[in-house]
Amino acid sequence: MPRMRSFPLPPIPALLLSMLSIQAGAAYAKSLFPLIGPLGTTGLRVGLAAAILMLVFRPNLRLLTRDDWRAVVPYGAVLGLMNLTYYLSLERLPLAIAVTLEFLGPLLLAAALSRRALDFLWVALAGLGIFLISPRGTAGALDPVGVTLALVAGAFWAAYILLGGAVGRRLSGTTGVAVGMLVAAAVCVPFGVAQAGTALLAPGVLLTGLGVAALSSALPYSLEMRALRLVPPRIFGVMMSIEPAMGAVCGLLFLGEALLGLQWLAIACVILASAGINLTTPRPPQMVEPVN
Repeated sequence: MPRMRSFPLPPIPALLLSMLSIQAGAAYAKSLFPLIGPLGTTGLRVGLAAAILMLVFRPNLRLLTRDDWRAVVPYGAVLGLMNLTYYLSLERLPLAIAVTLEFLGPLLLAAALSRRALDFLWVALAGLGIFLISPRGTAGALDPVGVTLALVAGAFWAAYILLGGAVGRRLSGTTGVAVGMLVAAAVCVPFGVAQAGTALLAPGVLLTGLGVAALSSALPYSLEMRALRLVPPRIFGVMMSIEPAMGAVCGLLFLGEALLGLQWLAIACVILASAGINLTTPRPPQMVEPVN
C-alpha cells in the first residue's frame, strides 16, 4: 500500500503548516463561489479529495464488513454535511468568523464530556466571544443565516469527533479516512451537480478544485499524522486552538477580509477558551481537524 511521504519537519511547525494549509485551502475555495457556488465548490472539492485519498491509500472495500460500514457511513455522512454547511456559511461570513463559530462545536463537546466546574469558565469565555462577534447596529453586523450555518457545522464537527472514535476502533486510520471521505463525496457531489451542473467540468474550475483538495486534504493530513505521532494529545489540542487566528490571517491576506476590533477580541476569547479546556480537562476529545 503506498504511503504518503513523511515531511522532514518538527511536529509543531508541521502542525502550524497544516492549519495554514487548511485555511488557505478554504480561502482558495471561496474564490470558486462566483463560478460554481458554495454547493458546487463543496461537491468538487470533496469529490476530488476522495479521489486523491482513494488513489493514495487504496483501501480494499471488499474487506469491509457490515459492521465496518455501519460505523463508517454515519462518520462520512457527518463529514459531508459539515462541509456543506460550513461552505454555505462562508458564502455569508468572513472566513475567520465562520472558523471561530464552527470551533464552538468541539469546544462545547470537550466541556460536556468533562463536566467539571472549571469548564463553565471556559464556556463562559467562549460565550463572551460569541457575544462580541455579533456587534450591535449595522456596522459589522453578521448575517444570521451564516451564523446559524457555521454553528450547525460546528455541531457536525463535534459529531465527527465522536463518530471518528468508533471508526478508529474498527479500521486503520488511512482506511477510515479514505472510505469516510468517499461517503462524504456521495453526500456532497449531488448537491454540487444540482447547483453547478457541467460548470464543474470546466478545466480552470477543475484545476482550482484540485489545488483546493490538495491544500485542504492531502497536505494537512500527512502533516497532522506526523504531529500526532510526536506530540501529546493535550498539546496537540492546544495548538489546534489557534485555528481561528489562522483563518483570520488567511482571510485578510487572500480575501481582503478585514475584521473589526471587537471581532478580533472575540476570536481571542474563543482561542483562550479552547486552549484552556484542553489544558485543564483530564482527557479532552481528540480535536483533529477534519480532512475537509
